Amino acid sequence: MPDPKIDIKESPIPASPVQPIQYDGSKEIQFRCHKDIECFNACCKQIDLQLTPYDVVRLKNHLGISSEEFLREYTYPYEMDKDGVPGIKMRPVENTSQCQFMTDEGCSVYENRPSSCRYYPAGLMSLRRQDENVDRQSYVIVQEDHCKGHFEDQKQTIDEYRQDQGVVEYDENSRGWRQLMLKKISSGPVLGKPTAESLQLLFMACYNHDKFREFINSPSFQKTFDLTEEVMADLNSDDVILMHFGIDFLKQVLFGEMSIPLRDGAAEQRIAERKDKIAERNKLKEEIAKAQKDAYELDQERDEALGDNLGCKDGECNSEV
Repeated sequence: MPDPKIDIKESPIPASPVQPIQYDGSKEIQFRCHKDIECFNACCKQIDLQLTPYDVVRLKNHLGISSEEFLREYTYPYEMDKDGVPGIKMRPVENTSQCQFMTDEGCSVYENRPSSCRYYPAGLMSLRRQDENVDRQSYVIVQEDHCKGHFEDQKQTIDEYRQDQGVVEYDENSRGWRQLMLKKISSGPVLGKPTAESLQLLFMACYNHDKFREFINSPSFQKTFDLTEEVMADLNSDDVILMHFGIDFLKQVLFGEMSIPLRDGAAEQRIAERKDKIAERNKLKEEIAKAQKDAYELDQERDEALGDNLGCKDGECNSEV
């Protein structure tokens, strides 16, 4: 049955003109996809796939490339809300809407396919009200005219289908990211528009894990956060542990949810360093302004001197001089 408790109008995500019915995991669905079905690969020819951080980890490791290479070759960024919160989507084959991983035999990364592909024809809805600290989950069913899988004889509950498709592991590893996104988007008016630096940090920690690993190994990070050698060893060797750490780091930076220990005096030192940087920046601005003023006054003096040499008076010059 539809879940009567959840109101899609309270979602922080812009509403679709078509309001889907939402269900809990006990909803029974009739669906099966296989190579011999008439519409095989049809959904892979028309993709619009948002990727989660865990999708990035699984796919880039499957391909044996860095997160930066994966982001460049297989994704494109987009803004999840009016404040520019970054997300990524799968980049299709150039000049088409076809997935780059689609082959005649099916998906070439099937064992590590994204969570959206695993869920189809179901979809996960995560909602959070502004006055609550928990997110609510429900599911929707997508029925497209081209898809013949709905006429197959296999029936399962959504929970059974999720288990069968291996999406439970994906949901568990993406929960922290979904909570972060929901909180960031729903708290927009309270937090205000994020700075460009904050958005860059958010993108790096969520999606560019190899770059984020370089960041946490930097002297400035190590000087601020008190991490044991054991923790650093895990972060440097396990991408999933690093991904979860990145989400915790963002929650601490954006919302003050303290889970990563600071070194003694680190906060005070950071504040002092920031004040010094602001003072240096202001001093540089003053010097630039003074230099511009001096240059302007020098130009004025030169113009006046040139005018005297030409016999100019009150804006008129004697051409015979």
